[in-house]
Amino acid sequence: MHDEHSQHEHPKYAVIFGALCVFTLISIMADVVDLSWGVKVVAVLSVATCKALCVMAWFMHLKFERGWKYVLLAPTTILALGLPLALTPDIGEHYYTQDVPQSADYAEHEARAAAHHGSAAAEH
Repeated sequence: MHDEHSQHEHPKYAVIFGALCVFTLISIMADVVDLSWGVKVVAVLSVATCKALCVMAWFMHLKFERGWKYVLLAPTTILALGLPLALTPDIGEHYYTQDVPQSADYAEHEARAAAHHGSAAAEH
């Protein structure tokens, strides 16, 4: 049983699917084409954002929902902002000592390797 509303939705899904395919091709081309790292990152993230918006709006039916969807997003936004702030003392602020025993061993190894390469070059 098909009503008039469902008959008009199928072409829109096909158009959104086509747009997602085009966005995927654009992101592949941005990766294949020789672009600077910054331009590539901006292009790929922009395309990914467009794809996510299409999926959320049409396939998750958020386009047809009312304003209550923003109320549901409020806790997610609070957590998304609060988690990095809560972890800043552990990750962002380096209050752990960075002096590890391996760093002295590595520096000694590098000094011996440099001295060895210098003496090998002098012999030739």
